[in-house]
Amino acid sequence: MAPRPRQPRRRREDIDPKAYLADWQPKTELGRKVQAKEITDIDQILDNGLRVLEPEIADTLLDLESELILIGQSKGKFGGGQRRVFRQTQKKTMEGNKPTFSAYAVVGNKDGYIGLGLGKSKETIPAREKAVRNAKLALFKIRRGAGSWEDSSSEPHSIPFAVEGKCGSVVVKLMPAPKGKGLVVEKEMAKILALAGIKDCWARTRGQSKNKVNLVKAVEQALKRLSKMKVKHDQIEQFSIIEGRTPKKGAEAEEATPTGEDA
Repeated sequence: MAPRPRQPRRRREDIDPKAYLADWQPKTELGRKVQAKEITDIDQILDNGLRVLEPEIADTLLDLESELILIGQSKGKFGGGQRRVFRQTQKKTMEGNKPTFSAYAVVGNKDGYIGLGLGKSKETIPAREKAVRNAKLALFKIRRGAGSWEDSSSEPHSIPFAVEGKCGSVVVKLMPAPKGKGLVVEKEMAKILALAGIKDCWARTRGQSKNKVNLVKAVEQALKRLSKMKVKHDQIEQFSIIEGRTPKKGAEAEEATPTGEDA
């Protein structure tokens, strides 16, 4: 008798998001409030410093996209293998070598919200799933604006001012660029900025930037510093600074306002 063919494992990202959230049974008080629609905005969670312990909360409140960072390298001649999303390390034991795989994921809605997460496992697929889950649990919002002296646009397409982030020997400096310049940054850094909603930016790096884990952590620190810097009231309009999602204008704002209630 021929053996039955093995069915491939269904990953969470392969399932229809609506069906995936329909079967969600919250285990935390915050999750129950989100499911009951007592909390309908992610800012109600982030501004109050509430801790998110369920990734379904982020999926319910935001339309997120995910990307994997190329932090590993396959084996190649003279160490020149191709970049890949999994980084493999080994532990020497009496039984032999025990490999461990790491993956770094970034999630965002391309409109001011982003999260980064690192996942480790003995297999590749669980490592990727852990990375995406940890990224959704670590969401934060950033400031955007038009801070370039060459730019007269009122659209928050870049960042309002230059910021630096550091991890290990890697130092990353993000600088505002004029509209239409694009992301003049390293490829993996461009994935993060694009999912954050930044369309134009310059970057300068120092140190061992080949270590992509340290590079990503330095970029994350720089983006978080955007919201920590004090800004004067007149500079908000001058540099078109917004924090989080882009505010709706005109007819879109009227449609979003519930009827029978004060705006």
